[in-house]
Amino acid sequence: MFSRILRPKPAKSSPFSDFIRTAPAAEKKKVYAVVLKKATERQNKVEAVAVAVRQAR
Repeated sequence: MFSRILRPKPAKSSPFSDFIRTAPAAEKKKVYAVVLKKATERQNKVEAVAVAVRQAR
């Protein structure tokens, strides 16, 4: 009886989750490559700022 009352409603799917479930592997690889490239660029910028701050001391 209480299981019906306390059971959470299923979450609505997002465009991201739909993509992950339905996109072909080749398309996912393309997206992952772009995401990893951008993440690496951002990390390199953060590291460069950290090095500049250390050198300024």
